[in-house]
Amino acid sequence: MREDIVIIGGGLAGSEAAWQAANRGAKVTLYEMRPKEQTAAHKTGHLAELVCSNSLGSTEIQSAPGLLKEEMRRLGSLIIKAADEVRVPAGAALAVDRDLFAQKVTQALEGHPNVRILHEPVSEIPPDCAAIVATGPLTTDALAEHLKNLTHAKHLYFYDAISPIVDADSIDMTVVFRASRYDKGSDYLNCPMTEAEYDAFYKALLEAEKVVPKEFEKVPYFEGCIPIEVMAERGRDTMMFGPMKPVGLVDPKTNARPYAVVQLRMENRHGTAYNLVGFQTKLTYGAQKRVLRMIPGLQHAEFLRYGSVHRNTFVNAPTLLRDTLQLKSTGRIFLAGQLVGIEGYTEAAATGGLAGINAARGLLGQDLVVPPETTAHGALLKYLTTSDPRHFQPMNTNYGLFPPLPAKVRDKQERQRRIGQRALEDFAAWMQRSGLS
Repeated sequence: MREDIVIIGGGLAGSEAAWQAANRGAKVTLYEMRPKEQTAAHKTGHLAELVCSNSLGSTEIQSAPGLLKEEMRRLGSLIIKAADEVRVPAGAALAVDRDLFAQKVTQALEGHPNVRILHEPVSEIPPDCAAIVATGPLTTDALAEHLKNLTHAKHLYFYDAISPIVDADSIDMTVVFRASRYDKGSDYLNCPMTEAEYDAFYKALLEAEKVVPKEFEKVPYFEGCIPIEVMAERGRDTMMFGPMKPVGLVDPKTNARPYAVVQLRMENRHGTAYNLVGFQTKLTYGAQKRVLRMIPGLQHAEFLRYGSVHRNTFVNAPTLLRDTLQLKSTGRIFLAGQLVGIEGYTEAAATGGLAGINAARGLLGQDLVVPPETTAHGALLKYLTTSDPRHFQPMNTNYGLFPPLPAKVRDKQERQRRIGQRALEDFAAWMQRSGLS
């Protein structure tokens, strides 16, 4: 097979890029080093393996993440299609059976006539073809050094933390109660805490043994993925304004709101495993077992996966990237996924999709495309390429990135509804203009 585009990295961004480019006639070679060379976070050699949460976030069209998913769906996204097919109950969130999800994506790309998959590491970007680099949080040192030299810029580092997963059979169902906040279904298991239990848990977190970071690891955490013990260090009540907030929940055993709560989300479609929502941690494994078993309902918890911490690598996108996701210095090279400075599975896949579309269009001699900034895709690109490079940090999609409506709307829900309606209308018009419909 001739080689038009090389894609380095078989995560969500690389997989989506390969799918979009291949569907437009490009001959794609997708490099994924796993399982030949494994990472500290991955467990399999499948493409698009999810290593943190099994949730891709909200599907509600009134939310920015839901809006982004709908735009991706209209572009024929492989990631969204696979997620829809292996969805597990999680209220309004698109949570998936992570094993089936990775298998679906892998099978789709393995079966595509325009895609060749090579399981080997890449330390340098090939010099003689279009390339998309989507190596994500765990970019190898060799490739990171190559990128650093290529862009004449230093990389920034921060760390994502992985939440523990417990065996469903080890949860004490006489203690927990099933409910979603504000009576929106019953997809979560809730572990209620009294004030005394919360204080004991808080004290134990502060005193628990933590993995000591190396000197180069001592950097700020991304605010959307702070380890639970770091939250505790910020003050006694911090966790109750984060993952342990009790608002919108009533324990049917007491008919009252708990003082604090830990939510458990179904990890697979069979309901045999549950994820501790928002409990990313860098506690040692022994400390995790001891401290997390203080949570009511988890006193006999069996951990199927302990939490851990891994490095994330991203470039200073406002300095280095065009709004087409090409490097300013080298138009044949595209970056995508978390490497460009976005957070979230859906966001990673979305940028991969755009990079794949533009790389394929470039091969055909067509104009490269950029969605309007009023859309979820366009708002993300605008943030990446126009932020202050002195203070650039990774970002999830949110309504704060969208341009305001022409007329001020005071009601928040109505304002978001109108922003969403405008986004989908503008996205549809953009697809038609660009020949993407």
